[in-house]
Amino acid sequence: MIRFLTGVASLVLPAAAMAQEETPADPFDATHILQFQPMPKDLIVVNGSGVLSRPDSDKVQANSSLTDLDPGLGNRIENRLRDEAGLVQFRRSDGRSAHPTSQGITLRGLGGNASSRALVTLDGVPQADPFGGWVAWSAYDAINLGGIFITRGGGSGADGPGALAGTIGLYSTMTDGAEASLGYGSRDSWDASASVGGEIGSGHVAVDGRYSRGDGFVPIAKGQRGSVDRAAPYEQGGLGLRLRFDTGDDSRVEASLRGFADRRDRGTDFTQSKVDGIDASVRFVHDPASETQWLALAYVQLRDFESGFASVAAGRNSFVPALFQRVPATGLGTRFELRPGIGFENPLRIGIDWRRTTGRTEEDFFFTGVVPGRHRIAGGSSDIVGAFAEWTSGDPGDGLLWTLSGRVDRWWLGEGYRLERNIAGPVITNLRFAARQGWEGSGRAGVRWASDRFTLRAAAYRGWRLPTLNELYRPFRVGAEVTTANAMLKPERLWGGEVGIDWDNGDTKLSATLFANHLTNAIANVTLAPNLNQRQNLDAIDSKGVEVSAEQRIGSATLRATYAFTDAKVDASGIAATLDGRRPAQLAKHGGSVSLRSNARGPFGGFATLRYIGKQNEDDLGLLALDDALTLDAGLSWRFSDAISIEARGENLFDELVPAAISSSGIVERASPRTLWVGARVSF
Repeated sequence: MIRFLTGVASLVLPAAAMAQEETPADPFDATHILQFQPMPKDLIVVNGSGVLSRPDSDKVQANSSLTDLDPGLGNRIENRLRDEAGLVQFRRSDGRSAHPTSQGITLRGLGGNASSRALVTLDGVPQADPFGGWVAWSAYDAINLGGIFITRGGGSGADGPGALAGTIGLYSTMTDGAEASLGYGSRDSWDASASVGGEIGSGHVAVDGRYSRGDGFVPIAKGQRGSVDRAAPYEQGGLGLRLRFDTGDDSRVEASLRGFADRRDRGTDFTQSKVDGIDASVRFVHDPASETQWLALAYVQLRDFESGFASVAAGRNSFVPALFQRVPATGLGTRFELRPGIGFENPLRIGIDWRRTTGRTEEDFFFTGVVPGRHRIAGGSSDIVGAFAEWTSGDPGDGLLWTLSGRVDRWWLGEGYRLERNIAGPVITNLRFAARQGWEGSGRAGVRWASDRFTLRAAAYRGWRLPTLNELYRPFRVGAEVTTANAMLKPERLWGGEVGIDWDNGDTKLSATLFANHLTNAIANVTLAPNLNQRQNLDAIDSKGVEVSAEQRIGSATLRATYAFTDAKVDASGIAATLDGRRPAQLAKHGGSVSLRSNARGPFGGFATLRYIGKQNEDDLGLLALDDALTLDAGLSWRFSDAISIEARGENLFDELVPAAISSSGIVERASPRTLWVGARVSF
C-alpha cells in the first residue's frame, strides 16, 4: 500500500496500480514523487508548504519538479539542482569545497552576491541562514527527500518575502521499512546513508542519517600552486527525526528535529570552517475535504558557524592567518493559514506569519604570527510580520484558471552594532546603528488556459527582500580585497512578469517562458577604489530572457533538456556609476543541461547528464572572467535481488577544469575534478 499525505486528503493506491501509471496527469500531484522510484514501497510524502501540495496558483508561472533524488554514493542535492538551467548558485563548486558563506542561490539573472534571492524551504520552513542568507546544502543530504518543486519568478504572497527570483521547495518522505547505502569514491571518500521508519499507533516515525568524508582535492588550479597548497578535506553528517500522529479523521500533528555538522578546509592551513545546525518544527493540520481547512506552524533554526582565513604571499610559498570568525545565529518563525470551505472548494487562502532573525559575528584579525591583535563584534536583529490573501478560481486541469494574491509586511531592524578594539588595548570603534522599520507590499496576478495538450500562461508580480544582517553589519576581507558593510541598505524590490507556453502529449513535453524583471535597490559589492569595496544599493538590475525545457520518453528512459538565456544589466549612478550597463557578477548569459535517465523498474538503471555553464564575470567591473565549462556525470545500477543493488557513478568524467573563483592576482580556484564512486544499497 502506498499512501501520500498531501494536506487535503490521504490518497491511497495499491502498488500495482502505481506500477501501471505511465505519466501523472498533473506534475503537482503527489504521485509524481514516485515517477522514478526504483523500488515501490510504503512511502508517506509529508508536505508542509501549506494546506495543499504546491497550490494551483503556482501553475500560472514556470515550474518544474525533480523526483529522482536517490540518496547515497556521493549524490548531492545542490548538484542535482544544477540540472535546471537558469538556477544559479553563487559559486560553481559544491558543499565539499566551496566556502559555506558562498552558497547562495538565485534564478533569472538576479544574483550578484552570496545572499539568496530565491526562497528555499523544507516542508514549508524557510532554510536560508538567519545571519547571512546563504544555504547549508550539505544539511539536506541527510534527509530522505521525495521531491523538489521549483517555481520561477516571485510575488507569491503565501511564500513570503525573499522569493524574488522564485521558490525552491524541498519535501521530505517518511519510509516504512529500512534502507541504507555505502559508497567509496576517489580520494579516499566515503559516503554512508540510512533511513528507518514505521507506524506507531495512529502515526508514523522515521529516522534518517548520513555521513560523508573525503581527503578532497587541491582547490588551486594546476600550474599556479605553491608549497602551501594541499588537498582540502571535508567531513559532514546529519541526523533527523520526524513524527506524524493523527489527531482525528481529518487532523494530524507533524514534528521534525534534525541536526547537522559540516567541516571543510580550503586547502591551506588556517582555513578550516565549521557549521553546526539544529532545526525543529511542529505543524498542526486540519484538512477535511470541501470544508474549512487550516494549518499552524512554528519553527526554530540554530546555527553556529566558524571559519578561518589565511593570507597567502605571492608565489604561494608562505602564509599567515588573516582572520578567525565565529557567527552564532537564530531564526524563529510561526505561520497560520486558513482555507475556508466555499461550496465544494477552497479557492481562498488567507494567513499571517512572523519571522525573526538574530545573529552576530565575532572576529579576531591583525595577526602577529599566530596571535591576533584586534577583535570585532557586529550584529543585530530583524523581524517581519506579514498577512496575505490569495484567490484562485477555475479548472486546475483543462480550461481557464486565474489567481490574484496580495501581501503586506511590516519589518523592523533592531539597533545594530559594531565594536572593534585592540585585544591588548583600547576600543577603536564603537558604533550603534539606529533601529529602522517600514512597510512593504507584494503580490501576483496570473492566468492559465489549458486544453488537452496546450497550456498558455501569464503572470505579473512584485516581491521584496530585507537585507541580511551580514550585508548590513559585517565587513569582510578576501585576500587583498576589503568589503565594508553598510547599515543603511534599503530593502530590494522586484517588479516582474512572464508569459509561457507548454505542450504535453504524454510522451513528449515542451515548455518555453519569456520573462522580464526589474530589481530596484539591488544589493551588490561595489568597487570604490583598488582593493576596496562596499555593499551598496544599485539603482536596479534589469534582467530579461528565455527558459526552454523539453522532455521525451524513450521506452524505459526519459531524455530531458533545459536551456536558459539571461540578459542582465546593471542600472547604476552616483558612487556606483562605473557599473552602469555592465553585467552583474557571477551570472552566465547561457546555461543548459541534457540528461538521460532510466525510469524502468527492472534490474538495470542508469543516467547521464551533460551540463554547460557559460562564461561569467567574477567581479562587478568585469575585469576578471571565469571561463565556460562543460561537464558530464553518469551512473549505472544493478539490482540483483529485491533488497540489494550495486551502483557506480562518476562526476565530471571529462575532468574538465571548472573555474569557481579567480583572485585579483589571477589565481584560479576550481570546482570538483573527476570523481568516481562505487557502492551498494540495501532496502527492506
